[in-house]
Amino acid sequence: MGAGTPGLKPDRMITAAEPASILPLRLEDVGYAVGGKSLLSGISLRIEAGRRLMVMGANGAGKSLFLRLCHGLIDPTQGRRIWANGETRAETQAMVFQRPVLLRRSVAGNLEYPLALKGVSRAARRNAVSDTLERFGLGHMADRPARLLSGGEQQRLALARAWLMRPQVLFLDEPSSSLDPSATRAIETMIRHFSEDGITIVMSTHDLGQARRLGEDVVFLHRGGLMEHQRAVDFFAGPRTREARAFLAGDLLW
Repeated sequence: MGAGTPGLKPDRMITAAEPASILPLRLEDVGYAVGGKSLLSGISLRIEAGRRLMVMGANGAGKSLFLRLCHGLIDPTQGRRIWANGETRAETQAMVFQRPVLLRRSVAGNLEYPLALKGVSRAARRNAVSDTLERFGLGHMADRPARLLSGGEQQRLALARAWLMRPQVLFLDEPSSSLDPSATRAIETMIRHFSEDGITIVMSTHDLGQARRLGEDVVFLHRGGLMEHQRAVDFFAGPRTREARAFLAGDLLW
């Protein structure tokens, strides 16, 4: 990771029995419309466990809406979203936004609060928070107000908080879009370790280099429609659609 950030430990902090897998996630002819205007339409795909899926497309393509719909913040107005357990929503998944949503608490308090909501005992919360702070190099700022951290530090805290809840799937909406290269590298290192922990990553990015570094699969959206869904190596070697070829070439899409 970046300077001053210790390496991550390979072992996971929580050792409770794993719940049944909620993956794959299936979208069947999914669409989303507001006021009669279609923002997403005709999206059918299957998101498999254990992969890093990059969601790509020009500004306005529908990337953030796609993530919110998968996560369950919004429901499709057309089609079906189905997790492997048959539910339309699932609890063992999380989302981190481009601008992290942090509580008016300390760094440690932001980690402890969701555990308290889950009914975790005070002693267990204290141990979990301590281990998480150490693992992600946040220990020296444990008592600092979370909202006074730098942008990169806030994003690291948001990611650490998400990891602490042990999601099976983590949705990330351009998590390093406004960060400098050092902070971006730190975020990418965390994402790789999440993947090594068995967390499925579904992440939007406008950065082609980042998508190449992190992506195992790619979803390419254009005007709210799914144009491509294939392995990243194949997508970057030879996209199938004119729109995707133009996007990779840096041409303007409208």
